[in-house]
Amino acid sequence: MADPTPTIHLERSTESHLEGITALYNDPAVARQVLQMPFQSSEVWRQRLQADNERALKLVALHQGVVIGNLGLEAYSRMRRAHAGSFGMAVAVAWQGKGVGSKLLSAALDVADNWMNLHRVELTVYADNEAAIGLYRKFGFEPEGLFRDYAVRDGQWVDTLSMARLCGSSKT
Repeated sequence: MADPTPTIHLERSTESHLEGITALYNDPAVARQVLQMPFQSSEVWRQRLQADNERALKLVALHQGVVIGNLGLEAYSRMRRAHAGSFGMAVAVAWQGKGVGSKLLSAALDVADNWMNLHRVELTVYADNEAAIGLYRKFGFEPEGLFRDYAVRDGQWVDTLSMARLCGSSKT
């Protein structure tokens, strides 16, 4: 009997993933939940990928070779903030709630804790994105502040929540 659980494979983002990453973020339902502008070109993502350095981790989640998720983690370069980093992520709508975000975040936090030596990982999330906030809480992130009218989404000002996790506080 075949395993009903879909295989999700993680790997470092490469040029071969550009079309998939572009399509992921250009999905209107995904674009409205991330702090990216809609309708970005592959060239924008190519430039971000080429900015790769040792202080950054860029991952894709794949199912049968198709990009279904993306996460970018970057350590801050300033000396007094070198112990901290931040990340952003997106998961294809059809794959939300199916473990893709958990798999990406688990891998990124393992690298943050055990390879990048980050003590603090930060993020910003729309305050009404309860599913994402629940995921982040599951991994030990705690709210630190509310940014009122932080961004425009669908022509409306929306709040975001600042969250952070200190190394060793993961609950998973």
